[in-house]
Amino acid sequence: MRSPSTRAREGALAVATEANRAIEAIWRIESARLIAGLARIVGDIGTAEELAQDALVAALEQWPASGVPEKPGAWLMSTAKHRATDLIRRRKTLERKYEELGRDVERDQGGTDLDTAIDEDVGDDLLGLIFMACHPVLSTDARVALTLRVLGGLTTEEIARGFLVPVSSIAQRIVRAKRTLTEAHVRFEVPSGPERSARLASVLEVIYLIFNEGYAATAGEDWIRPSLCEEALRLGRILAELAPTESEVHGLVALMEIHASRLRARVGPSGEPVLLLDQDRSRWDHLLISRGLAALERAERLGAAMGPYALQGAIAACHARAATAAETDWPRIVALYDAVAQLAPSPVVELNRAVAVGMAFGPAAGLELVDALVPEPSLKSYHLLPAVRGDLLRKLGRSEEARAEFERAASLTENARERELLKRRAAECAAEGMTG
Repeated sequence: MRSPSTRAREGALAVATEANRAIEAIWRIESARLIAGLARIVGDIGTAEELAQDALVAALEQWPASGVPEKPGAWLMSTAKHRATDLIRRRKTLERKYEELGRDVERDQGGTDLDTAIDEDVGDDLLGLIFMACHPVLSTDARVALTLRVLGGLTTEEIARGFLVPVSSIAQRIVRAKRTLTEAHVRFEVPSGPERSARLASVLEVIYLIFNEGYAATAGEDWIRPSLCEEALRLGRILAELAPTESEVHGLVALMEIHASRLRARVGPSGEPVLLLDQDRSRWDHLLISRGLAALERAERLGAAMGPYALQGAIAACHARAATAAETDWPRIVALYDAVAQLAPSPVVELNRAVAVGMAFGPAAGLELVDALVPEPSLKSYHLLPAVRGDLLRKLGRSEEARAEFERAASLTENARERELLKRRAAECAAEGMTG
């Protein structure tokens, strides 16, 4: 029989464990807002994250005993602000900032509703943090890692696991990104004028890269990683609320919502890939489709010419509106890809356009476009080039040539599931060649 002291220790441990779980959940919700508010005060992401982490440590120390406060976000912000006050006091060159912060803290201590005080600036703060984390001065990999860290609240281990990269590599990227921002004297701000468009393009690129790695994993054992798609969607939705007049933001959200609607149908019972034309469309998430179509309507209502993301969202909408694969409006998709190619030309866009042309006007027309891309240096190691070429050759009855293309595609991909699919298609072509 357990002694009263043992039962008391077990009870205290259970309370502490429950408090820690609550703190973890609260941190996921509040961390981006907290870091954003602190970055506005101290002007530096690295320092802001350190102050936020200090507040988290204080919560881990105090809340298991005192209980989770009624307004945990306000508690964390108040604690972090006090620590920021001490930090800025030590920085004599930032005396003016200290005086400003001191007035903020005095107001907070004087009984002002902290949630109200924080919420007044939270929109601009979050938007400023997004622009700072995605600043073009950083490499693409650094922008992705820093964004997931400070805006997504993900740990270094979670980011590394999501991208199949060593933890040490992610940690180095984040450290270097913070140092680069500091050395480049990147200001915490919401840009305006011509600079805003360039900076916004960098933000959208980061969010879409995160989504794509979840939607079609470039390496590893899994074909999809839904957690990355969910994080990108969350960031996109936040950005759409913070920048409601930006057509391309809504276009990107539309594109991601509609693509995410297919995730359940995108894998078979054993995790094997299921290509778009073979998917069971009854398994598509129609709530996400309706959200995507609504976002696309918002992008169109803003009146500006549709940008690349909105156009790709419109392409996704063509698939979403088709009850069956046979009902897909391929000529419209070709016209939309023509528009994308004019705004954001790239070999990958041309390859996608070739697929659409092959569906709309026959495999021979598509193959002609693909063959023109074969000498393109940037596609030399891109596995989807031979995969698309193999598909078109197979439709034309050229099974042996198609088999060789599928085998080449399988040798180029780093995703195990995709490699299995391509090898299977190569084997099917080999069987067709023997029967032919």
